[in-house]
Amino acid sequence: MKPLHIVLFVAAVVLAIVFLAFSPARMRAWQGRFFDVSTPAMQAGAAINDRISKLNKGLKSLDELEAENAALAAQNNELRASAQLLKDLADENRRLRDTLGYRERSAFDLVPAQIISRDASSWWSSAKINQGFAEKIDSSQPVLTADGLVGRTTTVAKDISMVMLLTDETCQVAARIEETNDQGILSGQRTAGDGMPVLVINFLKRNADIKPGMKVVTTGVSGGVFPAGIPLGTVREFRARELDGQAIIEPAADLSRLEDVFVVRGTK
Repeated sequence: MKPLHIVLFVAAVVLAIVFLAFSPARMRAWQGRFFDVSTPAMQAGAAINDRISKLNKGLKSLDELEAENAALAAQNNELRASAQLLKDLADENRRLRDTLGYRERSAFDLVPAQIISRDASSWWSSAKINQGFAEKIDSSQPVLTADGLVGRTTTVAKDISMVMLLTDETCQVAARIEETNDQGILSGQRTAGDGMPVLVINFLKRNADIKPGMKVVTTGVSGGVFPAGIPLGTVREFRARELDGQAIIEPAADLSRLEDVFVVRGTK
């Protein structure tokens, strides 16, 4: 056994003998002193344990708050989706009411139809609608919206028809400037970029007094496809050329966002 171990063993034996020699009263006195010294440390340890316990409870509360926050976020998203659905339904209901009102007010016999597809390669030239000869639709019938002329039917099947849009270069319409009564031929014209083709009226008088904002309507040539008085758009710009005048036209109908249209079968 090492000397240090022997010394510690002897010291422990001596302390044990000393304590055994103490009387019970002396032992209680020592215990009291021990408690006096150790009590603050014990109280401090208890306080620390209490704080740790409260901290653990607080951490659990944070977890619960995170769960509640996630539940509220999900509920908020659901409410937003519901609100958007209600708005979409209200917009559609208003659009259908406007469409029905226009059909009732119109002097034409109109067949309502919807755009069901548009080919990206011919976006500004044609569109497909969900009505055909089952509804007595024929080729070369005007197609319009409540805002103005869209184009005319071409190929017609039982329940589907193709529509040539005004922006197609081959769709030509006899047009008239309402304020000046000047007349010309409206057609689509390609632009240098890949944007929407513009509508132009050619063969106007070179010195015509045509100004931006003037309204343009169909002329209604005898035996032609388009009845008179259908809105085509407004003048954006007038150019005097060498032999004639040309007007750039802002379309009355938004040809980039077509949804509901009418096919004109005739007059009421």
